[in-house]
Amino acid sequence: RHYPTVEIRAETFNGSTHVPVPSDSAFLKALLFELRLVDDHIFVEHRDTCTRINHSSVYSVRTEGGDLWPVLAFQKRGLIYACLPLVEETLEPRPPLLTVSGLSQGLALLLGIVDYISPSRKNEAEMSAKIGQLRYLLIQACPLGTPLNTNIRSLNSSFDDIQEMPTDENQPAWRSNTYKGKPQVNVCITEKVKCMQYDKRDVVDMWQVYGAVNCKCDIEGSAPNVTLSLNLPTNGPPLQDIVVHHCVTSVDPAMLMSSSAEPLDDSVYNGPYRFPFIPPSDSFNLCYYTSQVPVPPILGCYQLIEEGSQLKITVNLKLHESIKNSFEYCEARIPFFNRGPIAQLEYKVSYGQLDLSREKSLLVWVIGQKFPKSLEVSLTGTVSFGTAGKEHPTDYVCTGNTAYVKLYFRIPDFTLTGCYVDQHSVQIFVPGKPKITASRELISSDYYIWNSKAPAPMVYKALF
Repeated sequence: RHYPTVEIRAETFNGSTHVPVPSDSAFLKALLFELRLVDDHIFVEHRDTCTRINHSSVYSVRTEGGDLWPVLAFQKRGLIYACLPLVEETLEPRPPLLTVSGLSQGLALLLGIVDYISPSRKNEAEMSAKIGQLRYLLIQACPLGTPLNTNIRSLNSSFDDIQEMPTDENQPAWRSNTYKGKPQVNVCITEKVKCMQYDKRDVVDMWQVYGAVNCKCDIEGSAPNVTLSLNLPTNGPPLQDIVVHHCVTSVDPAMLMSSSAEPLDDSVYNGPYRFPFIPPSDSFNLCYYTSQVPVPPILGCYQLIEEGSQLKITVNLKLHESIKNSFEYCEARIPFFNRGPIAQLEYKVSYGQLDLSREKSLLVWVIGQKFPKSLEVSLTGTVSFGTAGKEHPTDYVCTGNTAYVKLYFRIPDFTLTGCYVDQHSVQIFVPGKPKITASRELISSDYYIWNSKAPAPMVYKALF
């Protein structure tokens, strides 16, 4: 979709240096070339030189009229999503990405389209129908080139419905329809914990917690007011790097000033975190945050030693005593890269069950829903391999004894920060007694324990 109004504004900002947007076919050809999806076997200096390494999804696409920048593009499940955001300043010299507000708007719109299309990816007919409806949906979501509602799924799918959209002047753009029925609010705090453990004196273990507060507010009225508070226990680490949804009407500036890039001090704001907002019609993430928790939930040690044709492995895991010992699932996966199928396996586990994957290249240690009373579990064993085939996993990073154990777990009704929603503090200024449902969960994300008997790759040390 082209927006002539946006292109005229871009030309006004850049004058003689303006690069016109080419035809769809010319743009697609140039974009595929830039993404190395065509002619990837040919070395092209402006695209392939080592001095130009992309650390983001923002590209400079070379066209006949000049270089188009910033083109936001990424691949997701076999489709390419791309847009060209407006930069409301001159492009020479190029401004820092963080100052271009159109990039975050464009990304939000593309992610809304991904969320709308992705569930139907296995049904080609359904996906084609959805892509055909996008034209009508974009008229509502982005009528003149500025995204008004990036939640594409919540929009009406036919052009007839668009003409009948409510015209209440108090109704914000992000409330695409009104609800009729008993008021109810569902809130879910999801915290994810990333971790890199090395069990070495000269390498510091690292972990990070980041959370999202998802809301679904079924409330009558064109612009209902809701106030929600997040609370922490007395000794809970403060929330940092807080980013709020655009429907939040006001927020304490001190809440937004706490940054994980700076050391914590006594003046850091530690709640309660109040969010007054006018909710969208569909579910949405009210805010995101990070936090510096003192310990990771599960401490681990992994040792892998090669002895002739065999590998000796030892894995020890300990659940920290402050963590709720009640899992929906908990398992440790031990992959073996660049080797053949596991031909022989002898092992002993102190707790749980060990399974071998179908392709015989992965051990899955199912710990289950609880750790034992000691909060410690262990696995020892010896593994030998057959001849490697094409179907067995390879990895350029994990060679030799450089290997890892990856943990997968979910703890319902628990957060690592202790963050929770007090149901009695939720205020809704509408008639009737609303039903409030609050839940929380802790989920593992990229939770690695590296082999302490081999050097861990530097690229993973710099992840955080």
